[in-house]
Amino acid sequence: MSYGAIFPLWRAAAGQTWDDYTRHAFVKGLGNGTLPREAFLRYLVQDYLFLIHFSRAWALAVTKAETPEEMRACAATVHALLDGELQLHIETCAAEGISEAQLFAAREAPQNLAYTRYVLDAGHSGDFLDLMAALAVCVLGYGEIGTRLAAQAGETPYADWITTYAGAEYQHTCREVGALIDAATARRLGEEPESSPRWPRLCARFEMATRLEVDFWGMGLSA
Repeated sequence: MSYGAIFPLWRAAAGQTWDDYTRHAFVKGLGNGTLPREAFLRYLVQDYLFLIHFSRAWALAVTKAETPEEMRACAATVHALLDGELQLHIETCAAEGISEAQLFAAREAPQNLAYTRYVLDAGHSGDFLDLMAALAVCVLGYGEIGTRLAAQAGETPYADWITTYAGAEYQHTCREVGALIDAATARRLGEEPESSPRWPRLCARFEMATRLEVDFWGMGLSA
């Protein structure tokens, strides 16, 4: 699993918070099948709403981009979210009697509001790299989680979720996003980005988004 050169640096800068996110009790429950169904469904409903805002943030990235290549990569990610990842949520919830109209009309949890608005604010108040640092946590973190659970998990009712994020299509998206971040960072900060005065701020954005992911899992467990 390789998602570029910058992502591992941001992940390392996040320290223990990264493990708190990617090895959360919610994640462990997905892998071993012990996660209560109510918790999973609460998470799915909220994650549907999250992905709607996340798609808007990637669309915002198109307007923040400096090159056609960056614009195309961001537009492709919007497509992957709306026409790919969201389908898992729609289909799983439909099997439980929850329609997409009900998903879209659901009330956002405070943890969802905090996370999605943080990401959007990163884009509105910052530049392309600020937005990438906030967006990378979810995209690449889920790729890492999916890969690990697919290798470790036994029988679990959440196999479809794991397969989605461990699958070739999602992993391709992760590699593309990693390459996008690498190129965007080199373009704006040069070949030694860690020496840039902007580097600590980007690491801090990444770490904060990671903290908000931890809270998002906790929101699911609260069901």
